[in-house]
Amino acid sequence: MPLTSITSGMGIEVLPDVFCLSDQIVNLCFIGNPRETNEFVLIDAGMPGSSEFIINEAEKRFGEGCRLSSIILTHGHFDHVGALPDLLYKWDVPVYAHPLEAPYLTGKSDYPPPNQEVEGFVAKMSKKFPRHSIDISSHLKLLSNDGILPSLPDWRYIHTPGHTPGHISLYREHDQALIAGDAFTLVEQESLYDVITQKQEMHGPPAYFTIDWQDAWESVKKLDALMPSIAISGHGLPMANDELRTELRKLALHFDQTEIPKNRK
Repeated sequence: MPLTSITSGMGIEVLPDVFCLSDQIVNLCFIGNPRETNEFVLIDAGMPGSSEFIINEAEKRFGEGCRLSSIILTHGHFDHVGALPDLLYKWDVPVYAHPLEAPYLTGKSDYPPPNQEVEGFVAKMSKKFPRHSIDISSHLKLLSNDGILPSLPDWRYIHTPGHTPGHISLYREHDQALIAGDAFTLVEQESLYDVITQKQEMHGPPAYFTIDWQDAWESVKKLDALMPSIAISGHGLPMANDELRTELRKLALHFDQTEIPKNRK
C-alpha cells in the first residue's frame, strides 16, 4: 500500500480519509473523507500561532463551512496543543485525551524540565520550549480504558506512555494504519538540520522531553507488534510497507542501544 501522492500546501493525503498536515516542526492529522463529508476529526493541534494555518488547510480540504467534530490529543506538549484556544473558539467541540494526561490539560501540573544534556541543537534549545500546562477543562473529555475513541468508531487508541504518562497512539485494524504521535519519530528530532531537511529515519521519541525511557521502549514494542502498514508520527514524513515494518522492528529490538540517552534522567 504505497503512500498517496496527493499533496496540498504542507500536507500529504496518506489515505483517502487521512491527511497529514505539517508545519515542518510537527504533524497533525485530519481524519475524514472530503469526497463523502465536510466533517472531520483533528488529531493534535500544532504549534502556538498555527490556528489560521490549520483552519485554512481544513477549508481547502473539506470546503468552506467545514465542521470539526472533535479533537483527539496524543499528548499535551506545547507543539501538539498550541492552537487549541483559537480552534476551540472557532469550533466548540470536545477534546479527548488519556486520563494520565489530564493534569497537563487542566492547569494542575507542568511537565518536567527537559534533559538539556541530550546531543543536538534542538535539544540544546529545549530549555526555552514551553512546558507549562494549559487549562481546557471546559472542553476536556477523558478517554475510557477500553481503547474506544467516541468520534472514531473504526479506530482505537493504544496507551503508549514514556514520552509522557498519558501518551496515546491511534490504530485502525482494517488497513493497519497507525498514528503514533511521539511514541516514535520519523526524523532525528534533536538535529536542527534533519528537521529542516526532513531527512527520514526512524528514532525514539524526542529525547529532551521523554520522561520514562523504559515505558517508551515498551510502547515501541507494542506498536511493532501491530505490524502497521502505514504510520504517521508527530515528527517526520509518513512511512509505509516493508520499510516501516523493518525499521520499527529494528527500533524495538535495539532501542536500549540506539535511543536511550546515556545521561538520561
